[in-house]
Amino acid sequence: MKAKGPILLIITAVLWGMAFVAQTSAADSVGPFTFNASRNLIGALFLTGVIAFRKRTGQDTPPARPIPSTGRRSTVGAATPTEGSPYTRRTLIVSGVLCGVALCIASLLQQAGITSYPPDAAAASRSGFVTATYMVMVAVMMTGMGKRPHVVVFVAVVVALVGMYLLCVPNGLGSVYLGDWLVLASALGYAVHILIIDRFTQVDGVRLSRVQLMVSCAISLVGALVFEHPEPAALLAALVPILYAGICSDGVAYTLQIIAQKTTDATVASIIMSLESVFAAIGGWLILSESLTPVELSGCALVFAAVLLSQAPAFIEAKRSKNDSPA
Repeated sequence: MKAKGPILLIITAVLWGMAFVAQTSAADSVGPFTFNASRNLIGALFLTGVIAFRKRTGQDTPPARPIPSTGRRSTVGAATPTEGSPYTRRTLIVSGVLCGVALCIASLLQQAGITSYPPDAAAASRSGFVTATYMVMVAVMMTGMGKRPHVVVFVAVVVALVGMYLLCVPNGLGSVYLGDWLVLASALGYAVHILIIDRFTQVDGVRLSRVQLMVSCAISLVGALVFEHPEPAALLAALVPILYAGICSDGVAYTLQIIAQKTTDATVASIIMSLESVFAAIGGWLILSESLTPVELSGCALVFAAVLLSQAPAFIEAKRSKNDSPA
């Protein structure tokens, strides 16, 4: 069914968007390190169960195994022969560590930004749209990595800057919050994270996600013990948001994304997933009673338009390639 992929991606966007509500709620009880370590641990445990299920159903793709030695002395510098998989355990670990460090930095900056917003700042809505600028950043970075820049990308950057101004500076520079800068820095981290994943597409996505969550959890746990000293009562107060972020955002949503992207064009998928910023605003309004001024709403609309514009060149290229390919 052709509609299956887009439907799953819309569900993914909803789950990721509502995660901003969970993060905002948890910020009242626990610090960024504690929240990140807790959600990553739960997400890693959830994905361990997913991997076990995939093994039983024959859908798992484990790292390649070395081919049994024939007794001959191997040539110095020769690659170790492997079989049964397009990637090795070393590749899984290297990619997982790199992705885990990038994800940890990005998510900690995002949570720190959400935590630092004042009560009347509509934290879930603002952070959702500011985070969405990572799509524009990815497009700009890709154009600087050997690809000729497309004029639409530069238009998207300008539109995003105008939207950010309306969203974050509606009453002059004095209305810019520290949280805006921290979340914007986290968007850069998420952009780098996406580019790292793009470098290791041969690695099984669910296994890579588990390793990155374990790495991010380990780093965050050290930070929590050193800087925050979490109390059991605080963890209990934030239990529901932590469970949601760990299971629904880190676990279910990521798994749905992997399944959906197998049957959905990558550019179309990225556009659909960018809807998370819209659902973040909806969730903030429905659950947290957040509200944005007309000027701030205009900024949100421009940021979302910039996200869509940033994907236009890749979408056009994909359509052109499809039309030029033989029937």
